[in-house]
Amino acid sequence: MSEQRSGNGTPQGQRHVVVVGAGMAGVQTAVALREQGFPGRVTLIGAEPHRPYDRPPLSKAVLLGKADGSAFDVDFEALGVTLELGREVTGLRPGDHELDTATGPVAYDVLVVATGAEPVRLPGAESVPGVHLLRTLDDAERLRPVLAEQRDVVVVGAGWIGAEFATAAREAGCRVTVVEAAERPLAGALPAEVAAPMAAWYADAGARLRTRARVESVEPGFVTLDDGTRLPAGAVVIGIGARPATGWLAGSGIELGVHREVVADAGLRTSVPDVYAVGDCSSFPSGRYGERLLVHHWDNALQGPRTVAANIIGETPAVYDPVPYFWSEQFGRFVQYAGHHGAADTTVWRGDPAGAAWSVCWLREGALVGVLAVGKPRDLAQGRKLIEAGTVLDPDRLADPAQPLKSAVA
Repeated sequence: MSEQRSGNGTPQGQRHVVVVGAGMAGVQTAVALREQGFPGRVTLIGAEPHRPYDRPPLSKAVLLGKADGSAFDVDFEALGVTLELGREVTGLRPGDHELDTATGPVAYDVLVVATGAEPVRLPGAESVPGVHLLRTLDDAERLRPVLAEQRDVVVVGAGWIGAEFATAAREAGCRVTVVEAAERPLAGALPAEVAAPMAAWYADAGARLRTRARVESVEPGFVTLDDGTRLPAGAVVIGIGARPATGWLAGSGIELGVHREVVADAGLRTSVPDVYAVGDCSSFPSGRYGERLLVHHWDNALQGPRTVAANIIGETPAVYDPVPYFWSEQFGRFVQYAGHHGAADTTVWRGDPAGAAWSVCWLREGALVGVLAVGKPRDLAQGRKLIEAGTVLDPDRLADPAQPLKSAVA
């Protein structure tokens, strides 16, 4: 029996897959390749010097000093995966099948771009002492003493990360003010009527939320808003979003989208041969939703690598079309979301949003396409399966929170 060969004729055992990015997407790509039987070389390159780690605990256990780190429980040596840590990739030359790094070029047969996203910085605040981002392990380590000293904290941005950090800061005993330019929290993520009830969560937790407020300037000890208000700030945490970390791909010829993300196809291939992209740095076409999705959440970085590995190996080519999923723990509430509500034509509430547990369902032509659950994990679990199946539901039965969500099947 002859050895299996790749599309370019190279035997699988002689191929070298290089994965750039040592976060969840990169690590899971390396793991999936081995789990699916890839026999060739696998190299994982990470810009940070730390052993690859998971990011969600950074805004919770690591930040509050309840854990020293969140390294992945992966035996890279046993998997035969070479780690190149503390090595920043600066460019890509697809024609040569080479990466450029600060310490010299790296050749590849197949490349996987998994560089994730980087936080958006607040113009004019970058060099001010006491201004922080929360994306890396080092960021969390720098913020730990801020919380331990119970300083006045100003959080810029009332999105998911801003709310999670504000939660941790209040738990640590800090006085917290959250400044949001929009008129409500999560303005870019959820419809107004769904996000509006969440504004009360801040006050319930003892945090102050200032909406329709823009930062005019940041100086040591203070944040000045556009209405002239000066907020005391022993520390300022910027949480105004993230964008794909793709600057290093400039000049490579790889197609980027409107958000500067790598444009991948349904198999997570890029526009140039032998290069894939997965996780926060790339978008993919969703047949389920009829549009291109850019998903900046942990589950996407966990699921996508299995498709990438299958398509690199080539025995059973795979299409990536997941039901997006994420969760957030904030102000004593467990918030979960599955699906994509953008094209929905009907919104159905299950329960009172002023209460401790409620959910919202979105339908399109009767079929469930999205669900947000606050303190209702059963609604989320059942809804996710119904979305996957494209199930049509009865809106009247769906609106009764006393009935299981799955009982609303039309």
